[in-house]
Amino acid sequence: MTAEVAPPASAEAPMAPMDVLRSRRYLGLLGLAAVLGVPISALAYGFLLLTAAVQTWAFTTAPLALGYTAPPLWWPLVPLGVAGVLVAPVIRFLPGHGGESPADGFHAGGYPAGRELGGIAAAALASIGLGVVVGPEAPLIALGGGLAVLAVRLARRGNVPAGVASVVAATGSFAAVSTLFGSPLAAAFLMMEAAGLGGATATMVLVPGLLGAGIGSLVFVGLGSWTGFGTFSLAVSGLPPAGDPTPGALGWAVAAGGVAALLCWVIRSAALWVRPLIVRRALVLTPVLGLGIAALAILYAGVTGHAVAEVLFSGQDALGPLLRDPAAYGVGALLLLIACKGLAYAGALAGFRGGPTFPAMFIGAAGGLALAHLPGLDALSGAAIGMGAMTVGMLRLPLTSVLLATLFLGADGLTVMPLVIVAVVVSYLVTLRLPDPGPRVAPAPEAA
Repeated sequence: MTAEVAPPASAEAPMAPMDVLRSRRYLGLLGLAAVLGVPISALAYGFLLLTAAVQTWAFTTAPLALGYTAPPLWWPLVPLGVAGVLVAPVIRFLPGHGGESPADGFHAGGYPAGRELGGIAAAALASIGLGVVVGPEAPLIALGGGLAVLAVRLARRGNVPAGVASVVAATGSFAAVSTLFGSPLAAAFLMMEAAGLGGATATMVLVPGLLGAGIGSLVFVGLGSWTGFGTFSLAVSGLPPAGDPTPGALGWAVAAGGVAALLCWVIRSAALWVRPLIVRRALVLTPVLGLGIAALAILYAGVTGHAVAEVLFSGQDALGPLLRDPAAYGVGALLLLIACKGLAYAGALAGFRGGPTFPAMFIGAAGGLALAHLPGLDALSGAAIGMGAMTVGMLRLPLTSVLLATLFLGADGLTVMPLVIVAVVVSYLVTLRLPDPGPRVAPAPEAA
C-alpha cells in the first residue's frame, strides 16, 4: 500500500477537516461508503471461506483421498512445500510482489494499485490456505482498500482525487476486516491506530469507515446464516473462569510484558535477517522454508502428541481449544510449542504473505499458560496477559492490543482487562526501547 491518507480537497484549495465534515460532498461520500460496504464485505467473506476450504482440502480431504485413514504425521511437508512453490513466483514476478512483507509489521494508511490485487490474493490464499503461520487481516485490508478505489475509478471512468481515494480505501478496508476481529469497533480501532490518525482528520476517515464496517458486519451475519458456514469472530465460549486481579498477578503482568517484548524482538530480528536471503533466491528457498515450517510442526506433534495445526496456520482457530483445556498442556509441551511456533512464525514472516496478528496472540496465550503454572496466576489471566503483551510487541498498537485480548475472552475479558493493560503498556515501552531489528521496508525481489 503506497498512497498516503489525506483529507479530501477541492480542485481549488484544501478544505479544513471540519468544513469537509459539514459539506454535501461528504454526505455523498457516506452514501458511497454504504454502497461499497456490501460487495466488498461479501468478497471478504468469500475469501475467508475459500481459505478455510483450501485448508480442509489440503490437510484432510487430500490425504484421505490418497487412501490414508488419517493424515500421516509427515503430511504437512506436502502442503507447506506446495505453498512455497506457489508463493515464490508470485512474490518474484507479479506486480506488487504479493503485497507487503509481514516482517515489516502491521501498518495501514494506503491502498494497492488495481494490477497488484491479483498477486496479493494469490499469495495470501496460498500462504494462509496451505498452513503458513500468518493470518488474513493484512491481505483483507489491502484487498478491501484496493477494490474500493478500483470500483470508484471504474465508475467515474477516470482518476479519483487522492484525498477521496484515501477515504474510499479506508472504507473498503474497514468493510473487509470488520468481523474478523469480532466487532466493527475492533476493526475501527485497528485501522485508526495503525494509520496514525488523530483529531478531525481521524473523524473524517473514521465515520465512513465505521459505516462500511457496520454494513460489512450485517453482510457477514447474513451470509453466515444463508450459507450455513457461520461468521468469523474472535470471542470464545466455554472458557474456564478468570480470577480477580491480585497484586501477584499484577507482578506477573509486568514480567510477562518485558519477556514478550524481547521475544517479539527476537522473532522479528530473525525474520528480517533471513528475508534478504530468501528474496535473493526465492524460487528455491521459499519451498525449503515451507518444508522447514512443516518440520517444526511434525517435531512438536511427534514429541507431545498434540496436533500439527497448533504450530501451523495463524493460530486463530487453535486458540479456543488451547484456552478451554489448559490442563492438557504441561510446561514442557507449552515451551516446545512456543519454540516451534515462534521459529515457524519467523520463517513465515520472512518468506510468505499474510498478517502478523494471530500468531503473536497464540504464542502469547501459550506463554501465559506456561506462566500460570507458577503461583499467583490463573490460566485464563495468564493467557490474556500473554496475548496482549505479544500482540503489542509485534504490532506496536497498544489500544488495539488491549481490545483484541479482552474481546477474545468474551465476558471474562472485562475481569482481566486491568492485567492486560499493564502487560501491554510494559511490553510497548520495552519494545520502543529495544534497537530497531532491521529495515521496515522489504527489499524488492530481483527482476526475472
